[in-house]
Amino acid sequence: MKKNLGNISAVYPMPVLMIAAYDENGNVNVMNAAWGIMCDYDKVALNVDEDHKTMQNILKTKAFTVALADFKHMAEADYFGMVSGNDVPDKFEKTGMTAVKSEFVNAPVINEFPVAMECELYDVVEKEKMYCMVGKIVNVTADEELVGADGKVDISKADILAFDTFKGNYYRLGELAGKAWSEGEKVGK
Repeated sequence: MKKNLGNISAVYPMPVLMIAAYDENGNVNVMNAAWGIMCDYDKVALNVDEDHKTMQNILKTKAFTVALADFKHMAEADYFGMVSGNDVPDKFEKTGMTAVKSEFVNAPVINEFPVAMECELYDVVEKEKMYCMVGKIVNVTADEELVGADGKVDISKADILAFDTFKGNYYRLGELAGKAWSEGEKVGK
């Protein structure tokens, strides 16, 4: 028997995404955003409140990075979601994290997070005080120790965080459960 829970966010896991952009002075600004997903082979869609400093920076620079937060940097990732760049302009510096300018877009790549997508702003859909921002992925960077001989990221080594929208908790991801486009072959045999 199912129990009715009402209108709640019921998607799990939600990625813990660190969206970074430069402000008008070239300073790094980062926010924590769980409301993001791939929307094409080379595009990522993020739902961001219009008042976020990072969102306003992206509208000006037309570029941003999206990093996957990891367990090792959970406190910093959470801080980026708790503190607004509108109120604390130096919030990135307060974390002690470092960044380098992307080789491909006018946006910072945060060194400490293991995987980052470097994006050009592709499209913005405005909704009630919210933007659905679509970024075209120009390049992906990953820590060398995560990249296998096949040139692909071994995500089980990255210790990536997921956000639980039901209770507001973070969880660690990484255990292999099965092989996509293979497990389904067991059905009907």
